[in-house]
Amino acid sequence: MVAIAFLVIGCQNLPLPHATTTTTPVIIKLSGWGADPTEQKLLKQVLKDFEVQHPGIKVKYEVIADQYMDVIKTRLIGEAAPDVFYLDAFEAPFLMSQNVLEPLDAYINPEFDLADFEETILNSFKYENHIYGLPKDFSTLTLFYNKQAFTTAGLTSPPATWDELRAYSKQLTVDKNQDGRIDQYGYGVIPELARQAYKIRAFGGQLVDANGYAAFASEVGVKGLQLVVEQYQKDRTAAQKSDVGTNSGSEMFGQGKVAMVIEGNWAIPYLKDTFPQLDFTTAEVPRINDKKGTMVFTVAYVMNKQTQHKAEAWELISYLTGKEGMEKWTATGFALPTRKSVAEKLGYDKDPLRSPFLAGVSYAIPWQAGKYPAAIMNNFDNQFISALLGQQPLQQAMQRAQTQANKLIQAMEY
Repeated sequence: MVAIAFLVIGCQNLPLPHATTTTTPVIIKLSGWGADPTEQKLLKQVLKDFEVQHPGIKVKYEVIADQYMDVIKTRLIGEAAPDVFYLDAFEAPFLMSQNVLEPLDAYINPEFDLADFEETILNSFKYENHIYGLPKDFSTLTLFYNKQAFTTAGLTSPPATWDELRAYSKQLTVDKNQDGRIDQYGYGVIPELARQAYKIRAFGGQLVDANGYAAFASEVGVKGLQLVVEQYQKDRTAAQKSDVGTNSGSEMFGQGKVAMVIEGNWAIPYLKDTFPQLDFTTAEVPRINDKKGTMVFTVAYVMNKQTQHKAEAWELISYLTGKEGMEKWTATGFALPTRKSVAEKLGYDKDPLRSPFLAGVSYAIPWQAGKYPAAIMNNFDNQFISALLGQQPLQQAMQRAQTQANKLIQAMEY
């Protein structure tokens, strides 16, 4: 019903950007989801700086704590949506197709320097040759490894290939008391599609086909996933968070339950704050089938097509994603800048912990799965865990997930 409702929202002509001339400030409503308190404080400071430089504009910032996308979609239908809001790349294909977002192409001038953005990330917010969002930050996935555990096992460098990662995992899996209870696993598995999609691509598989239907159950797609299942079931050198009584990949790594885990940039501040004694570093994700691969997660600022203040909304977006605003937003390392010049200026390309995240951007797969991603993600996650636990063969599990996902997509399309 949401899709149908979006289609009846009327189009508006694109007004030319104009300067604010009124003495009463224009109020621009900005919405986002809840985040770390330090991050929220930082954003409020950046918004304050924007208001100082743009006295004709006031920003009313609202946090939507629960069911963010449902709230945004409902408000878009009811013409009560904010002027500017966060949009995750995962949700972007659907909203971009519904004629509810303002195309930003006409506002972007040469001075804004669009070429400065990482192309892979910017492309996540392009639809039918229009740009609908400008990415505020990103993270790829990298391999985190425990330096002390590596030293103890006699390992001097990170694994470069998945075969090496499996071999390392055997050396890093420790049963101190020789009682069959493992104290440290070599590798921490996170069996979600968001962490496995690049493995589907490694042998030539794809997540979705040209029509947006799930396509991950192909023979070549399953080949990359089989590596994870074999390591978990046969090698017994990998653990899920639930196997070791933790809530996340970062936590099982921080507690020393696993010596290696593949995580995002968000794990760095968490590990430093929660496990200050942990000696760890990062490396690019090991190659599979001699191909580099990782995921990229990103969020953009987008403009509501119905906003009555398009010029002012653009001023806000262009400041937040411009060089000055982005540098302020990403200077603490909580998030990584999507502009190459800002990453260089902040020294992230030389930072031992963060440079592998930047190196992965050029070959990363954006975390997107067509217009109806939830149907694909939920069915994959349920069936893949079942296969990982040995409850059914992997190929059968993936075929079931794909069939169920496509039934749901078909129902939503018609």
